[in-house]
Amino acid sequence: MLKKRKFTILFIGWLVLITSLSLFSFSSGGEERIWFPNLDKIVHVTFHLFLVILGVLCLKENFHKHLSMGRRIGLLIGFSIGYGLLIELLQSIMPFGRTAEVWDVLANFTGAVMGGLLIQRYRSLIDT
Repeated sequence: MLKKRKFTILFIGWLVLITSLSLFSFSSGGEERIWFPNLDKIVHVTFHLFLVILGVLCLKENFHKHLSMGRRIGLLIGFSIGYGLLIELLQSIMPFGRTAEVWDVLANFTGAVMGGLLIQRYRSLIDT
Protein backbone atom coordinates (compact mmCIF):
# COMPACT_ATOMS: atom_id res chain seq x y z
CA MET A 1 0.00 0.00 0.00
CA LEU A 2 2.74 2.49 0.92
CA LYS A 3 4.69 1.68 -2.23
CA LYS A 4 1.59 2.44 -4.30
CA ARG A 5 1.26 5.86 -2.70
CA LYS A 6 4.91 6.90 -2.55
CA PHE A 7 4.37 10.25 -4.32
CA THR A 8 1.37 11.04 -2.13
CA ILE A 9 3.49 10.46 0.97
CA LEU A 10 6.36 12.52 -0.48
CA PHE A 11 3.99 15.35 -1.44
CA ILE A 12 2.43 15.54 2.02
CA GLY A 13 5.86 15.33 3.65
CA TRP A 14 7.11 18.14 1.39
CA LEU A 15 4.13 20.30 2.39
CA VAL A 16 4.86 19.70 6.07
CA LEU A 17 8.54 20.55 5.55
CA ILE A 18 7.79 23.76 3.63
CA THR A 19 5.19 24.85 6.17
CA SER A 20 7.51 24.22 9.12
CA LEU A 21 10.51 25.96 7.57
CA SER A 22 8.42 28.89 6.34
CA LEU A 23 6.47 29.69 9.48
CA PHE A 24 8.89 29.08 12.31
CA SER A 25 12.22 30.74 12.99
CA PHE A 26 14.95 28.27 13.87
CA SER A 27 17.80 30.71 14.45
CA SER A 28 18.93 31.60 17.94
CA GLY A 29 20.27 34.91 16.69
CA GLY A 30 23.84 34.57 17.92
CA GLU A 31 25.46 32.29 15.39
CA GLU A 32 27.69 33.47 12.59
CA ARG A 33 26.33 32.82 9.09
CA ILE A 34 27.87 32.52 5.68
CA TRP A 35 26.42 35.26 3.53
CA PHE A 36 25.03 34.16 0.17
CA PRO A 37 22.99 36.81 -1.67
CA ASN A 38 19.36 35.87 -2.28
CA LEU A 39 19.76 32.35 -0.92
CA ASP A 40 16.25 32.53 0.54
CA LYS A 41 14.81 33.24 -2.92
CA ILE A 42 16.60 30.19 -4.33
CA VAL A 43 15.09 28.15 -1.50
CA HIS A 44 11.60 29.49 -2.32
CA VAL A 45 12.02 28.59 -6.00
CA THR A 46 13.24 25.09 -5.06
CA PHE A 47 10.40 24.52 -2.58
CA HIS A 48 7.71 25.37 -5.11
CA LEU A 49 9.39 23.68 -8.06
CA PHE A 50 9.37 20.36 -6.20
CA LEU A 51 5.92 21.06 -4.74
CA VAL A 52 4.49 21.17 -8.27
CA ILE A 53 6.43 18.13 -9.48
CA LEU A 54 5.53 15.98 -6.46
CA GLY A 55 1.94 17.24 -6.56
CA VAL A 56 1.50 16.32 -10.22
CA LEU A 57 2.91 12.85 -9.51
CA CYS A 58 0.62 12.56 -6.49
CA LEU A 59 -2.42 13.43 -8.63
CA LYS A 60 -1.25 10.92 -11.23
CA GLU A 61 -1.14 8.24 -8.54
CA ASN A 62 -4.61 9.01 -7.30
CA PHE A 63 -6.55 10.36 -10.28
CA HIS A 64 -4.67 9.14 -13.37
CA LYS A 65 -7.83 8.19 -15.23
CA HIS A 66 -9.77 11.34 -14.36
CA LEU A 67 -7.29 14.16 -14.93
CA SER A 68 -5.14 14.86 -17.96
CA MET A 69 -1.50 15.79 -17.46
CA GLY A 70 -2.19 19.39 -18.51
CA ARG A 71 -5.02 19.66 -15.98
CA ARG A 72 -2.81 18.21 -13.22
CA ILE A 73 -0.06 20.70 -13.99
CA GLY A 74 -2.48 23.63 -14.03
CA LEU A 75 -4.07 22.59 -10.75
CA LEU A 76 -0.73 22.21 -9.03
CA ILE A 77 0.66 25.52 -10.28
CA GLY A 78 -2.48 27.21 -8.98
CA PHE A 79 -2.27 25.32 -5.69
CA SER A 80 1.40 26.20 -5.26
CA ILE A 81 0.80 29.90 -5.89
CA GLY A 82 -2.18 29.95 -3.50
CA TYR A 83 -0.24 28.01 -0.88
CA GLY A 84 2.70 30.42 -1.19
CA LEU A 85 0.37 33.40 -0.74
CA LEU A 86 -1.19 31.75 2.33
CA ILE A 87 2.24 31.14 3.87
CA GLU A 88 3.21 34.78 3.29
CA LEU A 89 -0.06 35.95 4.84
CA LEU A 90 0.51 33.72 7.86
CA GLN A 91 4.07 35.01 8.20
CA SER A 92 2.72 38.56 8.39
CA ILE A 93 0.28 37.79 11.21
CA MET A 94 2.00 35.08 13.27
CA PRO A 95 4.35 36.03 16.13
CA PHE A 96 7.27 33.75 15.20
CA GLY A 97 9.71 36.35 13.91
CA ARG A 98 9.01 35.82 10.20
CA THR A 99 8.04 38.55 7.76
CA ALA A 100 6.15 38.44 4.49
CA GLU A 101 7.90 39.68 1.33
CA VAL A 102 6.63 40.40 -2.16
CA TRP A 103 9.88 38.96 -3.57
CA ASP A 104 9.14 35.66 -1.82
CA VAL A 105 5.78 35.52 -3.61
CA LEU A 106 7.54 36.13 -6.93
CA ALA A 107 10.10 33.40 -6.15
CA ASN A 108 7.27 30.99 -5.23
CA PHE A 109 5.52 31.79 -8.52
CA THR A 110 8.74 31.30 -10.47
CA GLY A 111 9.39 27.92 -8.84
CA ALA A 112 5.82 26.76 -9.48
CA VAL A 113 5.97 27.71 -13.17
CA MET A 114 9.43 26.13 -13.54
CA GLY A 115 8.12 22.91 -11.97
CA GLY A 116 5.16 22.91 -14.34
CA LEU A 117 7.39 23.52 -17.36
CA LEU A 118 9.83 20.79 -16.31
CA ILE A 119 7.18 18.18 -15.81
CA GLN A 120 5.49 19.20 -19.09
CA ARG A 121 8.81 18.92 -20.92
CA TYR A 122 9.59 15.48 -19.51
CA ARG A 123 6.01 14.18 -19.28
CA SER A 124 6.80 11.30 -21.61
CA LEU A 125 8.94 9.83 -18.81
CA ILE A 126 6.02 9.69 -16.38
CA ASP A 127 2.82 9.74 -18.46
CA THR A 128 1.78 6.20 -19.12
